[in-house]
Amino acid sequence: MSTTPSAPLSYGELPDQVADLFLPSQADAHPVPLVLLFHGGYWRAEHDRMHIEPFARALVRDTGYAVASVEYRRVGAGGGWPTTLTDTARAVDRLPQLAAEASPGRIDPTRVAYAGHSAGGHLALWAATRHRLPAGAPGRTDTPPPIRGVLALAPTADLAFIDELGSGQGAVAAFLGGGRAEVPDRYAAADPAALGAPAGHTVLVHGTADKALPLTMIRRYADTTGATLHPVPDGGHFDVVDPASAAWPVVLSALRTIVGTAPRDA
Repeated sequence: MSTTPSAPLSYGELPDQVADLFLPSQADAHPVPLVLLFHGGYWRAEHDRMHIEPFARALVRDTGYAVASVEYRRVGAGGGWPTTLTDTARAVDRLPQLAAEASPGRIDPTRVAYAGHSAGGHLALWAATRHRLPAGAPGRTDTPPPIRGVLALAPTADLAFIDELGSGQGAVAAFLGGGRAEVPDRYAAADPAALGAPAGHTVLVHGTADKALPLTMIRRYADTTGATLHPVPDGGHFDVVDPASAAWPVVLSALRTIVGTAPRDA
């Protein structure tokens, strides 16, 4: 199945408030699920959505879903606290409708999932817990998002733990503007491990040999939130977004358990 990218969708006024929409071939006349995909890269400006494009294309090819690969402001280019989070909130609020308008009749708005890798996995989990944010926190909503669930691939699921670990040369502190002791309110409003279970069905895929984000963190997050964890034996941090790796069938199966197969299940 070929993939057809559309022109970037703008969910805001700024250059980084865009998403690339990838659609399955026109041969499938049924509306398909939409995956809002967030790339990783320590929330830093030097890493953008281009590095996850092969993954997005392969996901469309092998599932038949539509994928919107989301860009957002990052540390070093206007991002960090709170703008990366407010961009994420705006993206998930606006992109389903924008994608449906850009591709009439091709997207099923009742079958939306969030997905992300590494720091993007953090954003996907955070976006699905906005109804659990403290009062007044950036991006807070009163009701859970209308999604089927979240696919988190080697996600940064516990910001406080990773800050203490020092992963990414202080990436969490750079993102939030300090350590947990310095800006505790920001950790309380941004850390998935502090926010409880996301909306919908959450599935975690994580390599057992991930050296950037240890599996112990993900196991603890899964135990706390009730998320489903699929460890990938001997998998590294990037294997979970490599369509040529042994993790790929696990990723596809995990996503299908969240939104079902395409076209719509009977």
